[in-house]
Amino acid sequence: MYPHRPTLIARYIWQLPDWPSLRYDASALAAPLAQVHRAQGQLMGRMAELGMAQRDQATLQVLTQEVITTSEIEGERLSLDVVRSSIARRLGLDIGALAPSDRHVDGVVDVVLDATRHFEQPLSPERLFGWHAALFPTGYSGRMRITVAAWRLDASGPMEVVSGAVGREKVHFTAPPASSLPAQTDAFFQWFEAAPVGDALIKAGLAHLWLVTLHPFDDGNGRISRAVGDMALARAEGTSQRFYSFSAQIQRERKDYYHQLEATQKGPLDVTPWLNWFLGCLLRAVQGAEATLAGVLDKAQFWQRWAGTPMNARQTTVLNRVLDGFEGKLTNAKWAALGKCSADTALRDINDLLARGVLRRLEGGGRSTGYELCVK
Repeated sequence: MYPHRPTLIARYIWQLPDWPSLRYDASALAAPLAQVHRAQGQLMGRMAELGMAQRDQATLQVLTQEVITTSEIEGERLSLDVVRSSIARRLGLDIGALAPSDRHVDGVVDVVLDATRHFEQPLSPERLFGWHAALFPTGYSGRMRITVAAWRLDASGPMEVVSGAVGREKVHFTAPPASSLPAQTDAFFQWFEAAPVGDALIKAGLAHLWLVTLHPFDDGNGRISRAVGDMALARAEGTSQRFYSFSAQIQRERKDYYHQLEATQKGPLDVTPWLNWFLGCLLRAVQGAEATLAGVLDKAQFWQRWAGTPMNARQTTVLNRVLDGFEGKLTNAKWAALGKCSADTALRDINDLLARGVLRRLEGGGRSTGYELCVK
């Protein structure tokens, strides 16, 4: 490959003579760009109708989804409760009982929040190094010691993206040699901080592609590239509030995402197909935010309906958890777990709310008896 045999015909986009002069057909992207802008405008209009508290709840839900899914794309599962609590602490939001802090989760949250809430601050090597250190606070990725808060060194050979069992690996991509990273990343930062030429959404798509192609770290390149892409989107929209999750949409389209990325990294410098896919994925992310918005509205309407009904703090906490997307059937045992109380106390809470009409009993009985909210 290139680091060892530079006379080979270029196999990857970064080996082409004019790299990184990425090109695209603006006329071919005019229609998808218009669709995204229209959807963004409609979403912001809907959110403007809500109160500040409701917008904060929507932001909390979206950021929680963002942190969960940007890690899931890399095969890592984080606790929903821990992530949500970490974000609530940093945003100063009251969500009742908070889950214990987790250093690794806090690090991922810090990266996402810094990228989106401080989007106007310059992007620099030091800032990315800080993000990388937050993602890998122990200096390890799994059981492997990695270089943290610095560009990769390629001490074990070229950086490759591979899949498959040991002995039958398939190399999907080989990154530029480590020796080229200082100059290559410097060119990226200068371009990123320059005023966008053309639509700012195009710049977000190019930033994601460019940085993930450089693959500048031993690990965490996907998460950091998506954070930089989100930062560019926040700049394009001119707001730090997030009402949709692009990472969540990428997770839904993960297979296609990797296919598009690999094809682009092995293709020409005309990256119109990649940008067309990027804008389509972004459109679906914005349109999918309606589900989040509906949940926030449902929650607001529920509490408006029952505003005059006396409830203890535990009942309020558990009901909020259910309204925030509780999975499965609400039972006495789950109420006790959510409310951190005994089964007898949980049953008293439930019976009280049944009597007031806040809850209704589902069909079935015994220990499997389930309950649901009376939302209308």
